[in-house]
Amino acid sequence: MTNFKLDPVHSSVAFSIKHLMVSKVKGEFTSFDGELTGDANDTSSLQLKGSVKVDSIDTRNADRDGHLKSADFFDAEQYPEITFVSKSITDSTITGDLTIKGETHEETFDVQHNGVSKNPMTDGEVTGVIVKGKINREKYGITWNQALETGGVMVGKDVDFEVGAEFTIEA
Repeated sequence: MTNFKLDPVHSSVAFSIKHLMVSKVKGEFTSFDGELTGDANDTSSLQLKGSVKVDSIDTRNADRDGHLKSADFFDAEQYPEITFVSKSITDSTITGDLTIKGETHEETFDVQHNGVSKNPMTDGEVTGVIVKGKINREKYGITWNQALETGGVMVGKDVDFEVGAEFTIEA
């Protein structure tokens, strides 16, 4: 079994959510970690663990980021991390336990495993995955919202996300 360590310089955690019923707000988490274990040539043998520092949320608006870190949304002071631990990985899906704001639910997302490659800069091996999905934020206790006078709500309940993760083999 091989251990791979996340390369944060070549990885990203991005999301988007409907805003005012007419557009999407995009953001990212800038501090995250993860590890991958198993045989990178056999997707079914892989196990993935990842964590995101809630405090690192960045939507390019400091006031909004502050509100998202508050108890109205993520409550970053009490729940500083979002975690995911895989249970199974196939050629097209990843299933595991996602924990947000103290709530854990099993989720299944789309996954694309991009094989193994040699890194010409380090002569080491790398592998990568792209995980895409959608979660209902209300299932995790993130229920703040505001009704609009024109109908609908300020913030959508579904959050789309994409994680691009490159891993290097641990020596």
